[in-house]
Amino acid sequence: MTPTSERPAAGRTLAVAAAGTTMVLIAFTTPLATLPATAAGVHAGPGGQAWILSGMSVGCAAGLLSSGALGDDYGRRRTFLAGAIVLAVGSLLGAAAPDALVLVLARILQGLGGAAIVACSLGLIGNAYPDGPERARATGVWGAALGAGVAIGPFLALGLQTVAGWRLPYLAVALLTAVLAVAGHRTLAESRAARPSPVDAAGTVLLALGLSALLAGLVEGRTGWTQPATLGLLLLGVVLVAGFVTVEHRSRHPMLDLTLLRRPDFAGALIAALATGAGVLSLTSYTPIIVQQGLAGPALAGVSAMLAWSGLSALTPLTARWLSTRVTPRIQLIAGLLGCAAGQLALLGLHRGDHVSRMLPGLLVAGAANGVLNAALGRQAVSSVPAERAAMGSGANNTARYVGSAIGLALVSITVAGGRHEPAAVLRGWNTAVLITAAFSLAGALIVLLARDRAPVPVLG
Repeated sequence: MTPTSERPAAGRTLAVAAAGTTMVLIAFTTPLATLPATAAGVHAGPGGQAWILSGMSVGCAAGLLSSGALGDDYGRRRTFLAGAIVLAVGSLLGAAAPDALVLVLARILQGLGGAAIVACSLGLIGNAYPDGPERARATGVWGAALGAGVAIGPFLALGLQTVAGWRLPYLAVALLTAVLAVAGHRTLAESRAARPSPVDAAGTVLLALGLSALLAGLVEGRTGWTQPATLGLLLLGVVLVAGFVTVEHRSRHPMLDLTLLRRPDFAGALIAALATGAGVLSLTSYTPIIVQQGLAGPALAGVSAMLAWSGLSALTPLTARWLSTRVTPRIQLIAGLLGCAAGQLALLGLHRGDHVSRMLPGLLVAGAANGVLNAALGRQAVSSVPAERAAMGSGANNTARYVGSAIGLALVSITVAGGRHEPAAVLRGWNTAVLITAAFSLAGALIVLLARDRAPVPVLG
C-alpha cells in the first residue's frame, strides 16, 4: 500500500496526468463537431477533410512509442511537459491556419504533443502507484479521463464555434494546455529509469516515418486505393516498419524490446488495443456524421448521441478498483471487447426515418464495455513490462490503439462515403461498417482468450 505521506503527491500526479489525457482527447475530437464549418473556412475538399480528421492520429501514432522511450530514459515529467508545449503550439497554429495544408500540419503537431502526454501520463501514474488495487484505481481514473475527453470535446467545440467560429476551440485548447503545463511544472515529480539506455536514433526515425507513411496511405486511400500516391505510401510504410523490426532485433539498446511480444500479457494488451481502435472507436467516431447524413438530425443531436457512448466510457472505468480484486485484467479485456461487439451489433439495421434514440441502446452498451476496456488496457500497459519501461509500455499500447483506429476509420469512411451523401445509401454503408468493426472486436477477444497467462514481470512498487 502507498504510504500515507506519499498519497497527496500521488494524487496530484494522477490529477495532472488524467487532465493531460483529457486535453489530448478534447483536441482529438474537436473536428468531429466542427468539420463542416472548418472545411468551409480553409477551403478543404473531401481529401483535405479526411486529413483534418486524421492528422492528429498520424502524429500520435508516429510519436507515442518514441515519446514513451524518451520519457523512461530522460524523464517522464520532462517529456510530458514538452508534449504539453507542443500541443499548445499546434493548437495555436490550428487557430491561425489560413488554409487546409497549415491546419493539417497543425493537427499532426497536436498529435506529436499529445503522444508525449498520453505515453508519459501512464508512466507517471505507474511510478506513483504500486501494482495492485491502488494502481487499478489510478488507471481506472486514467481510463475515465479518456472517455471524459471524448465526451467533453465535441460539446466544447460546438459551443465555442457557435460563439465565435471554428477557430475558437483550437485557441481554447491552446490556453487550457498552457495551464496544464504550468500545473505539471509545479506539481509533477521527475521519474526515469535507474539506468537510462542510449537513444535508439535509427529505431525512432524508422518507426516514426514508417507509421506516418502507413497512416498517410490509409488516409489517402479514402479517396482511392489504386492511386499511385496511396500505394506508394503504403509500400514505403511497410518497408520502413520492416526496417524498424530488423534494427530493433539487432540493437543492443532497442527502443522496443521485441522479446516482450512473446509475453501473452503484453501481446494480448497490444491486440486488444488494436481491436479497440479498429472496432468500437472507429465506428462510434462516425456517430455525429451518421446522425446528420443518414438520419437527417442536427449537429447537436449527433454530438449528444455520441455522449451516450463517451459518457459511460468515462464512468465505468471508475469501477476498476472493485473489478481488479475479482476479475483478472485478461478477463476484463475479453469481456470488454465482447461487450463492445454486442453494442456495435445493436447499431445494425438503421433505416431512413429512424429516430436517433434507435442508436442509444447500442451506444450505451458499447460505452460501458469500452470503459472497462480502457481501465484494463491502462493497467496492462504498465504492468506487463519491466518497471523501468512503463512509459514505453504505454506508448506501445496506445500506438496499437491509434494504428487500429486509422485502419478502422479508413474502412468505415469508405463504406459510408460510398453512399455519396444519399441518406439511404449512407445508412447501408453504415450497416456494412457495423459488421466490419464488430468483427475486429470479436477477433480481438478471441485472440486474447487463446493467449495463455504467464508470471508477471517486475513492476513499479
